[in-house]
Amino acid sequence: MIWRRFLLTGLIFFNIFLLYNLIWSDNGIFAYLELKARHEQLRQRLEGVNDHSLDLSQEIRWLKTDRAFTEKMARSQMNYLKENEILYQFPKDAPAPKDTDKEGKRADGQ
Repeated sequence: MIWRRFLLTGLIFFNIFLLYNLIWSDNGIFAYLELKARHEQLRQRLEGVNDHSLDLSQEIRWLKTDRAFTEKMARSQMNYLKENEILYQFPKDAPAPKDTDKEGKRADGQ
């Protein structure tokens, strides 16, 4: 009868050990869920990179075959001009006007 208690106690501890390994070990449920989330994140990133790659491939094909597209890209990215054209460049962030009149004087000096 005593050997049955030792066997039962051993099996209980073995089950507790297996449960611990199933949940909290490096290969447990929490690690699995973390890897699953990382896999989904990497899959979405890969889809984005593939879409960008397709866009770039299409742009390369247009640059090789379409002269008007090549001219448009050169004009927009390198600021090339046609003959008799004037290019106006504006600053991206216009600086705010400085207020040098801090005492409340009017512009006419009064």
